[in-house]
Amino acid sequence: MPNIIEVKDLTKKYGELLAVDHISFSVKEGEIFGILGPNGAGKTTTLEMIEGLKRPSSGSIMLDGKDVERETEAVKAVIGVQLQSSSFFEALTLTELLDTFGAMYNRRVDPMELLEEVQLTDKAKAQAKELSGGQRQRLSIAIGMVNNPRVLFLDEPTTGLDPQARHNLWDLILQVRKKGTTVVLTTHYMDEAEVLCERVAIMDHGKIVSLDTPRMLIEQLLAKGFSKPVLQQKANLEDVFLATTGHALRE
Repeated sequence: MPNIIEVKDLTKKYGELLAVDHISFSVKEGEIFGILGPNGAGKTTTLEMIEGLKRPSSGSIMLDGKDVERETEAVKAVIGVQLQSSSFFEALTLTELLDTFGAMYNRRVDPMELLEEVQLTDKAKAQAKELSGGQRQRLSIAIGMVNNPRVLFLDEPTTGLDPQARHNLWDLILQVRKKGTTVVLTTHYMDEAEVLCERVAIMDHGKIVSLDTPRMLIEQLLAKGFSKPVLQQKANLEDVFLATTGHALRE
């Protein structure tokens, strides 16, 4: 598949701090691409520069054939964004919110169709302030899809969610990709990256230190002689939790 995002020698400085340090990578059209790393690694800053929300100190970013720095508005028209902490007009209903965001893109939207995609039709008339954490995350993805984006950016989309809500959101992200939308996400959950991402870039201290498929990165580590001190169990506590309480989403 062709590249829909191309990042070359990208940097971001805050005074003496080099938050993003001369990174280069590409994202293929239609893939789910993950950016991993500890807090302060530069993940969110990188996403914000690609989205046109922050200006790079140097380097270039092309998205869908557009220069992000020179054609910022054209780029914003073809992307959807779900932020780490989404703020809504809390007194508006979900249908009113989706209509409002559609108007911002000069688009007529079908709120119920979008809500059906994220399993929130039963909350159509509820106010945003009445939603649970998982429901807010699903609503933020619906809002991100209002303009039928070529690329959807998700910044730590499942942080703070219970296991059922996390797995439900994984299914939703996979459904978004099936529609042909490219997804770029950051996450602290390695199991999430293994399940969702075709390729991942691992960042540390502003640099990309590894980039490949999850399987290849694991095999490269094993080839260096790595082994766990204790054999991993075939199940973990999350498996017990889901087997005991069920996979169904709780509201």
